[in-house]
Amino acid sequence: MRKAQQNFEYAQKSLQNRDYETAVKSLQDAVVADPAFQLAFIQLGDVYKLKKEFEKAQLNYSKAIDITGIQPDARVYYSLADVLLNSGKYAEAKKNLVLFKERYKGKDQSILERADKYIRDCDFAVVAMAKPEQYKPVNLGDAVNSKEREYFPALTADGSSLIFSRTVAGNEDFYISHRTNGVWGTAVPLSDKINTRLNEGAQSISPDGMYLFFTGCNRPDGLGSCDLYVSHKSGTSWDTPFNLGETVNSPSWDSQPAISPDGNTLYFVSNRPGGLGGYDIWKSILNADGDWSKPENLGPDINTPHNENTPFIHPDGKTMYFSSDGWPGMGSMDIYYSRLQDDGKWGKPVNIGYPINTFNEETGLVVSPDGSQGMFSSVLKDGFGDMDIYSFQMPAAAKPLPITYVKGIVRDALTRNFLEAKVQVTNLKTKEVKFNDYTSAEDGSFLAVMPIGGIYAFNAVADGYLFYSDNFELIRAKAEQPYVLEIFLEKLKPGINVVLKNIFFDTNKFDLLPSSLTELKSLLELLQANVSIEIEIQGHTDNTGKSADNQKLSVQRAKAVYDYLIANNIAAGRLIYKGYGATQPIAANDNEAGRQQNRRTSFMIIKI
Repeated sequence: MRKAQQNFEYAQKSLQNRDYETAVKSLQDAVVADPAFQLAFIQLGDVYKLKKEFEKAQLNYSKAIDITGIQPDARVYYSLADVLLNSGKYAEAKKNLVLFKERYKGKDQSILERADKYIRDCDFAVVAMAKPEQYKPVNLGDAVNSKEREYFPALTADGSSLIFSRTVAGNEDFYISHRTNGVWGTAVPLSDKINTRLNEGAQSISPDGMYLFFTGCNRPDGLGSCDLYVSHKSGTSWDTPFNLGETVNSPSWDSQPAISPDGNTLYFVSNRPGGLGGYDIWKSILNADGDWSKPENLGPDINTPHNENTPFIHPDGKTMYFSSDGWPGMGSMDIYYSRLQDDGKWGKPVNIGYPINTFNEETGLVVSPDGSQGMFSSVLKDGFGDMDIYSFQMPAAAKPLPITYVKGIVRDALTRNFLEAKVQVTNLKTKEVKFNDYTSAEDGSFLAVMPIGGIYAFNAVADGYLFYSDNFELIRAKAEQPYVLEIFLEKLKPGINVVLKNIFFDTNKFDLLPSSLTELKSLLELLQANVSIEIEIQGHTDNTGKSADNQKLSVQRAKAVYDYLIANNIAAGRLIYKGYGATQPIAANDNEAGRQQNRRTSFMIIKI
């Protein structure tokens, strides 16, 4: 007995020094000397639990409980249940949680609440394991993965570029791989302007690949232990990143950004005061003046008294994936998804299911633009060393809403040189601006996401040029092929005619519909920016019906646009309106597609 006590005391000194191996040896000697030394068995269980050696922890907690004649503290049942839960033994875990609740006489409500939460996890897990999802993770291969640690994948909306974190010799940096003909190319460091000797990680790339939001820790310009930064891509190079400032960042830990597809909402994780749990998901809105708003907690719709992390907003703008150990799950951090509701609130999170989620920790899911594949990081048997990036087929219920995108370049129509142009995509029904950014003068490129189910106005404009107008009607509830455009902008000069593709009227009427406002504003801004321009507004119809009626209607529709511009302080002397009826078709009138093109409103520059 004395020897057992002596070894137990040796163990306490080792534990104070965090020398767990020596502590385990002393505790093992103690229970050999006294097989009824319950406290030593309990402490062995605690140490193994700390080391995540759950089978050994289970064995020692069980021995402590089985000692004849000594009733263990009720919390031993809780600890045993905890390690059983972390080993995926849900029925046994629930049994011990119930025993704990029956025998616990303490006043710590938090441990009782956790016990109830774990019971819900056990119940959920038993049901989930009875209905497993199909799950076959595939390693992305040695072009992306290596013997080092690869994690936090991020994809552009066209699925062509993958940015991820890699740790080499303790330093965390970004790497990028490009996919050609379905094959990922060899990953290379992203940029020496972003990668430093400090750690950079937990990134989010905007759908067009032009903005990289990421986490930087312990930097000279930091406001807390970790802060949020952003870098913009100019042509083929990345600009020097900058701290998002004290409005977004705090003296606490701010990390794991996720930018919405329209670039107007930044989600991130923080343990700042005012949250519901340890780590919560927050959001900040980009104001019209270009400043980020004071962050707002997502509240109990998403956050719990426990922890939430690794948010990812799919390019559909309506589906968020994140990890949590607070919602009913398989026991540790599980992956969930939530849909944005019509009232602007997030719907109740749904567990993505077993065996994607297990009793282990699952975090950091991103989903491909078409919704077919998920990407995550893990240590699996077919890996190249440390953690690797894998893909898998997404369960049908967890897939995001379908999207497409418009991708292209903007050029000068005469010189064919690339242009720095403002590109804007607007949902005509909701008036939401889904994309609003400038192309690069180096390559003129843009990429704008358009969720299926909307009708979108597309405009591209550059100083000294006529704007380009297009319309995309995506009302079918299925994925569409991407639109690829090469846009040639015309210099402002007399005689140029532009069809206003987003001016709308009801059949046989001339009242401008509200969905015309986006296009009207583009025309108004052109006239305001070029005060010497004079234009002729033109109305056209197809050849259906009487010529006189068509002529009258075309005049009325042209005048409706004229009246809007006059009401917005454009001088009448700069404007003429005319109706041409069906006399100037631009397509055949023998089919509906042609007639639809002929029913149009346009304008022509008559003086600059």
